[in-house]
Amino acid sequence: MRVSVVICKHTLERYDDCCEAAESVLGQSHDNVELVLVSDGDQELYEQFEADFGDHDDVVCTQTDDNVGLAAARNAGTAVANGDVFAFLDDDALADKDWLAELVSVYEERDVPAAGGRMVPYWVAGKPAFLPPEFYWLVGVTHEGFGPNGDPDEAGEVRNTFGSNISFRREVYEALGGFDPEIGGRTGEKNLQAEEPELCARMQSEFGYGVHYTPDARVAHKVFDYRTDPGWLVDRAFWQGYSKRGMEVLVPESTGEESDFLRQLLLDSVPDRIGGLVRSPSVVAAVQLVALFVLTGFVGAGYLYGTTVWG
Repeated sequence: MRVSVVICKHTLERYDDCCEAAESVLGQSHDNVELVLVSDGDQELYEQFEADFGDHDDVVCTQTDDNVGLAAARNAGTAVANGDVFAFLDDDALADKDWLAELVSVYEERDVPAAGGRMVPYWVAGKPAFLPPEFYWLVGVTHEGFGPNGDPDEAGEVRNTFGSNISFRREVYEALGGFDPEIGGRTGEKNLQAEEPELCARMQSEFGYGVHYTPDARVAHKVFDYRTDPGWLVDRAFWQGYSKRGMEVLVPESTGEESDFLRQLLLDSVPDRIGGLVRSPSVVAAVQLVALFVLTGFVGAGYLYGTTVWG
């Protein structure tokens, strides 16, 4: 089974990190891999891709004419790919050497349309003690409460995994028309940040199954210093809440997973944290509990703002 891995980038900023991501793909234990590097509207970046990777037999370099955003750039990458499976990796991530082997094993053993895995943190600037694990999803890391039955160690069906660790059978992706450029990539007028949930919700509706999550398919996401800044996190939380409301309007079948997570957060995580704090008081536990309420509040505020925009 040939796997085409698409990595998109739009500037030369942090180019070394993108090269590390590319090398992690080329170093996979699975031996039938194609790497597709997409320059999103930057000629200089495209030329650099060609200079550094163009001579590799299993690398394809391509570019878009303009900066079209992540969703459309991914579609441009799959348009020149020849794999049986399309997989996606961000330019600031590092794939475990067995990442694709684990995903391929899912396709070989199960008749599923898509497969994805676990995102683990690579704390470039150090782990922020104040950030509760329930909100690791804000920094692109698999969070506490994710997965079938809310267990990130359990394999099974989920609506979607993170966009830096997700794959689709080629025929499924093409039948769905790929990612919606108006939703993904933050290029649309209404700033939706929900390209993966939207595509996977359509897939679940069309094919009767979401993404098969396997925690053994691991990708490390680099969490840079700006992503651990409290101001950045609350802003991210706000726009994620806004995006959830937009998704409810545009793709009604996409709802459910967020409400399940919120229910688990309020009925399980919060009581457990309060109980733990009473039994074993600590500054870190207290700060994380406060952060949990603050971030939940900003998600809610973004959702309410979304009702004024989307109705």
